[in-house]
Amino acid sequence: MRTEVSSFFLVLLNIERLLLTVGAIHVQVANLKEAGERQRTIDDLLKGYDPRIPPNYEDDFPVEVYVQLHITNIDSISESDMDYSVGMFLRQTWNDSRLTYTPIPRLRSLELDSRLMDQIWIPDLFIANEKQAHFHSVTVPNKLMHIYPEGRIQYSIRITATLKCNMDLRKYPLDYQRCYIMMESYAYSTENLNFIWNSEPVTVDPRLMLAQFDLGKMVTVRCDKQYLGVNYTCIMLEFDMTRSFGYYLTQVYIPSILIVILSWVSFWLDVDAVPARISLGLLTVLTMTTQSSGARSSLPKVSYVKAIDVWLAACLIFVFAALIEFAYVNVFSRVEKRRKSNGLDGTLSQPGNGQNGNNLQVVHERKKSRFNMFAPSREKARTFDRISRIAFPTVFLVFNLIYWSVYIFWSPDVSSIT
Repeated sequence: MRTEVSSFFLVLLNIERLLLTVGAIHVQVANLKEAGERQRTIDDLLKGYDPRIPPNYEDDFPVEVYVQLHITNIDSISESDMDYSVGMFLRQTWNDSRLTYTPIPRLRSLELDSRLMDQIWIPDLFIANEKQAHFHSVTVPNKLMHIYPEGRIQYSIRITATLKCNMDLRKYPLDYQRCYIMMESYAYSTENLNFIWNSEPVTVDPRLMLAQFDLGKMVTVRCDKQYLGVNYTCIMLEFDMTRSFGYYLTQVYIPSILIVILSWVSFWLDVDAVPARISLGLLTVLTMTTQSSGARSSLPKVSYVKAIDVWLAACLIFVFAALIEFAYVNVFSRVEKRRKSNGLDGTLSQPGNGQNGNNLQVVHERKKSRFNMFAPSREKARTFDRISRIAFPTVFLVFNLIYWSVYIFWSPDVSSIT
C-alpha cells in the first residue's frame, strides 16, 4: 500500500515538472514571437520613411512640439563673463502620423537605439543664448526616443551648456539676477513648426544647490521672432537668482568696518606720538586699498557704480580722512613747539612777583578753552582730536544707515536686461 502511494506522488511530481517546463517553453516562444514583432514593426516603420521631411509637411497646420526641461545643476556663474553653466535634460514630444503601428501586447512603446534615432525626423531646436554646449556620450550617447502606437514620439537628450546672462550689478553684492534659456527653431517657420511648453514645463533636481545664489521663481514665456519677414517659433524660461550675502559679509564688510575703526585709534594717541600715528594711518590706508583691489578683481569693468564700489570708496575716504586729521593736528603741535623753542611763548615766562598768579591764570584759561578752536596751537590740536573721536564714528554710523537702507530696499528694473 505504501509503495502504491509513493508511486502516485512521484507521478504527480513528474507531471508538475512537465507542466513547468511546458510553461517556460511557451513563455520563451512568446518572447521570441514578441521580439520578432518588435523588429518587424520597426522595420515596417522605417521602410519608406524620409527623415528629411517633417510631419504634416504637406498639410496646412504646423507640427506642435511640447518642450520640457529637467534642470540638474546650475554652476560656474561668472559676473566677469556674464554667463552661467547649466546641466539639463531637454525633452520634446510631438506626433508623427507616419509612425503609427498596431499595438503590441505587453509593450507600451518602441524604445529605439541611439543609432536608429538618426533615421527619425526631430525638431531643429537650438538655444539662442548659448555660448558653448556639448552632448554627453559616456558610456553611450545620452539620448532616448520612444515611439507610441498612435505615432506620438518622446525624445530626450542630456545637455550641458554655458549660456549668456546679462547681469545688472548696480546692487552687487546685494543683488539678484534674472537669467534665461531661450529656445528657437533654426530653419522652420511657424507655418511648419511650433514650440509649446509642456503642462509641467520645468522640473528641478531636488538635490540642486547653488554656492552663491538662491534659486527663485521660474516663468515661461513665448518670444516668437521675425527674421527677414519670416516668423520663427521661440519659447523662453526666465528664472531669478538671489545672491547669498553671507560670504561678502564675512570677507568684505566686517573686515573693512574693523579697518575703519582701527584708524580711529589714532585719535586716542598722544599728539607727540608721531611714529605710531603715521604708521597706523598708512597701514589702514594701504590695507583698504588692497582690499578694494581684491574685491573688484573678479568683476567686469562696467560703466555704472556698484554697491560694493560705494562701500569700499567710503571706507577708504574714512581711513584717509583719519590720516589727514593726524597731519592737521601735527601741524598745530609743531607750531607750538617752534614757538616755545624760539622763546615766543611769553605767557609762562613773565618775570616779576606776579609770575605764579599769571601761571594760575593761564591754566584756568586753558581749562576753559578745552573745546575752543581759538586756543593756543597745542591745545587746539588736542581739541581737534577730541572732536574727531565723536565726529568720525557718528558720520560713519550715518553713512551705514543710509547705505543699507538704500541698497536693501531699492529694486532696480532688470526686465530690460534679459
